[in-house]
Order: sequence, then C-alpha cells, then structure tokens
Amino acid sequence: MRHLLLSRLLRRTTQPLHHHLPRALSSAPSPISSDAELRKYAGYALLLLGCGAATYYSFPFPADALHKKAVPFKYAPLPEDLHAVSNWSGTHEVHTRVLLQPDSLPALEDALATAHKERRKLRPLGSGLSPNGLALTRAGMVNLALMDKVLDVDVKRKTVTVQAGIRVAELVDALREHGLTLQNFASIREQQVGGFIQVGAHGTGARLPPVDEQVISMKLVTPAKGTIELSKEKDPELFYLARCGLGGLGVVAEVTLQCVERHQLVEHTFVSNADEVKKNHKKWLSENKHIKYLWIPYTDTVVVVQCNPPSKWRTPKMTSKYGKDEALQHVRDLYRESLKKYRTEAESNDPEIDALSLTELRDKLLALDPLDKDHVIRINKAEAEYWKKSEGYRMGWSDEILGFDCGGQQWVSETCFPTGTLAKPSMKDLDYIEELLQLIEKEDIPAPAPIEQRWTARSRSPMSPASSSEEDDIFSWVGIIMYLPTSDARQRKEITEEFFSYRSLTQTSLWDDYSAYEHWAKIEVPKDKDELAELQARLRKRFPVDAYNKARMELDPNKVLSNAKLEKLFPVLEPTQHAK
Repeated sequence: MRHLLLSRLLRRTTQPLHHHLPRALSSAPSPISSDAELRKYAGYALLLLGCGAATYYSFPFPADALHKKAVPFKYAPLPEDLHAVSNWSGTHEVHTRVLLQPDSLPALEDALATAHKERRKLRPLGSGLSPNGLALTRAGMVNLALMDKVLDVDVKRKTVTVQAGIRVAELVDALREHGLTLQNFASIREQQVGGFIQVGAHGTGARLPPVDEQVISMKLVTPAKGTIELSKEKDPELFYLARCGLGGLGVVAEVTLQCVERHQLVEHTFVSNADEVKKNHKKWLSENKHIKYLWIPYTDTVVVVQCNPPSKWRTPKMTSKYGKDEALQHVRDLYRESLKKYRTEAESNDPEIDALSLTELRDKLLALDPLDKDHVIRINKAEAEYWKKSEGYRMGWSDEILGFDCGGQQWVSETCFPTGTLAKPSMKDLDYIEELLQLIEKEDIPAPAPIEQRWTARSRSPMSPASSSEEDDIFSWVGIIMYLPTSDARQRKEITEEFFSYRSLTQTSLWDDYSAYEHWAKIEVPKDKDELAELQARLRKRFPVDAYNKARMELDPNKVLSNAKLEKLFPVLEPTQHAK
C-alpha cells in the first residue's frame, strides 16, 4: 500500500513543472534556456519529493486508509454542570453554570447576599417566556420555581398573597375553591407571577389596567439592603417603580394581589371589515368589558372578539352554524394542495392532517415557503375563511375564555401607545392599523396573520408602557408577528432577518408619530451603536430612567441583578455624560 501511494506521489512530482508556474511577473513566457535553470528546477522537484516522503513516513496511513469513510465532526457534549436555558420560542439561549433554585425566603436572601459580597451576577429568571429573553444571562440566574406556595387568601378583602414563583395557572386553580380569580389575563397562563408583573403584562379591556396594577404589596429581596416590604403606604415611590421593575431592583419573593369574584364570560366572535369597525369602534370600546381585533393582512377581514358577563335577560345561541371540521376545511384543502405543489415527502392524503388545529395547520403551511408573499397571502385568506365559519358564542369561566392560542414559536414585536380616553377615543388606534396594513402591502412584506390589537386602561407604574398620570387615559397594544415553523437553522435565520426588516419599517414609519413604545418582554437591543444611542434617548423621553437607575444603584450597586440587555437599555451615565 505504501509503495502504491509513494509511486503516485512520484508520478505527480516528476511531471514538468513549468506548466504550473505563476506568470504574474512577466508579460510573456520565458523558456528555460540554461543548464543552471534546469538544475535549479530539478532541485526544487527533489526537495518537494523529499518533503512528501518525510511527511508520509513520519505520519503513516493505516492499511485501510483508502477505504475508510470520513467521520463527521462531533461537538463535545456539554459539561454536566452547564445548564442550557432558552426562551419559549428558542430565539435566545444562554449556557450557565449558575442556576439557583432556592426553596425559601431565607435561602433566596442568602443567595443574593453572597452574590453581592462576591460581586457575581444572579439575574431573576421566571418561566423564560419573554420573546426577547429579558431575564437571560450566562453569568448566573436565580429561579423561584420551588417558591410557589399560596401563603394567604382573604376572601372578604378579595386578596391573595403568594410566593412569586407560582405560575398563573396554578394560582387560578388555587383561587377557584375560594370563589376568586384574577381581574385579567394575558394570552397564556404559564408565567410565574413574579415575571408576570415585572414586565408589565396585560390582557385586554379599555377599563382594565395591565396586571402590575393588581399588586397591593410585595416583598423585594435586594442585594444591598436585604428584604424590603413595599406598598403604597410603605415607600410609595419605590413601590410603584418596582411593580414594573424588570427584575433590576430586586427579586420579587412574595406578592399580594387584588382579586375579583370568580365569574363567567360570554365570548362573541364575529368577522367584520375596516369600515364597519370604524363606525362602531367607540361604541364597542365602551360597551365591552374585554375586546380585541385580529387583523388579517392582505384581506379586508377583521376578527372581532368581545367578552362580557352573561346577561340576565338574554341567552345567546351557543351552537355555531358550522362545525369545527367545516371551519377548518378550507385551510386543510390549501395544505393538501400546497403539499403537491411543493412536492414534499408528506402525503396529501395523510389522515393526521384532519387532526391538526388552525395554528398547527398555519405552521405546516408556512414551513413550506414562509417568505413567499403570495403563499402567505393564500394562507391568510384561508385563515379568514376559517374565522368566517367560526362565528358564534361560547360561555365559560373568565380564565378559560380570555386565553388565546398564539401559535408556535415566533418573533413578535408589540407596541403600546395612547389613544385618548374611554369617553373620547382619539381613533389613533385605527389610524395606526390602517397605516400598518398599507405599509405591509407597499413593501410586499410576507406578513402572516393575525395582527392582534388590544386595549388597557392606564397604569400608575412609571415604568409601564401604559403609564399615565391621567386616570381616564386608555392605551392600545398592537403586535406584529412572524412564525418560526421549523427547526431548520437556515430557514429560521432567513425568517429572523425578514422579521427585523418588517419591525424596522414599522419603527421608522409609525412609532414616533404615535408615541409607541415596545412591550418590555419584546423589545430587542440594536447591534448598531447609533441605533442603540437613539433607542436609549427615546426611552429617556418616555420613562423615568434616572430615577430607575438611581434606585438600581441604591439597591444593587454591584449590578448583581443586571444583564447585558438591561445595561444597554439603561446605561448608568457618569456625571459628565449626564450633564451633556
């Protein structure tokens, strides 16, 4: 075998070399004309041959070298003490060796005191649901999943005190036996209560504020000052600031929430259009306890969802005109047609297609060609047909009715902006949507459905996007979305790039004109330095950044609770920079 390889090497090295020599230094060929030059090139050949032979005999091939298959490179497994933590959509991930889960208040206090003394990071991490990975840092995190107890229920005052690691769904289940529930809910119920209030989460209803307004009091564990109790009676300024504190002022260990009596709601879902919505918008906002619009790009379809307590005098017909299968048929047919068109491995007659929900079918369809505008338009039109056949009423407990299937993994940007008062709406909420839909069509953005629009009353927490000193102010929340329907890295990268282009267009075209600011769990930090500086200046116009940073430095001078995202959003300026 060695002789065979060596003979091949000899044949290669003894071929004439002048055919392969570079000719960049002369404009015409210069033939070898002297014995000296022949000897020089012969020497080069022998030198090359000697190097090849020396390399071969120093590092010999095994006997079966010519027949061995290449073995793909494999990454070394992660060390056992390294934790991989990602948000729900898989868009942000960190690896950390420090992920603490204290099971009591003293254990949490000790962990933060130690981190403060040793100047180590220990960022509070809830359920990890935030689309922007707000809580993530590889330097170290603390999670309160083991601190999930209900500590007290006061039925008379309709309040509940819980450890902040309890999930919203578990809290609602615990309140059920006491005849109580929470005032409002976000689309999902898997959040830990601490994270739920710290990012200013919200439901919908122009008379109902974001969830931080439900906080009556709380225990905040801080690195520098230990555990402090906050309420509107005890240090009200810090209380309101810390209710929506983004985990930067302390770890919320316990919280007392204002509840309401457990109640049922009747949900009415129907399809409208932009003109009809404009005619009825003021009336609908005022008359409905909960209301939201689902706008479907490239169509004139608006899905209106209204939720109200059951009427004592009128019981609506709960059965829908169409069954679930009839409502989904148009979407299923499109999926089967698309499978044939894109010639995928999946079979168009697969019976499992009939078991898929709307959001699952949407993901399957988008996965075939997520950035083809025409394909996305067909999906949106099929979804519009689904909603037309899903009109009707249903009744259930509020925590069941107010939930919403948001679909699979996704990128999302949600903005909040003022829209007048309940008595006198400015109608800017509908103007915003009209401009957004026009922008999508003008720029040929492959925007999937839905664009969800909701409303809340104001919040007294100064760091809330819906903060206002005027009691009657209302705010609209609008979310744009792009789904990540597969785990294919290249496809996800392309969707990510398209989404950020989509988001950038909405930012430059709409945000300043409408005083719109992103939800804290969905704001992304720009990589460009100039864009970051613009964002920092913009946040200073809306929020009390100096007061927030002052509180951070008093409660956490070593920045134990901080991470790169928080530092970039709220840099602590030196005195000279602040003066400028």
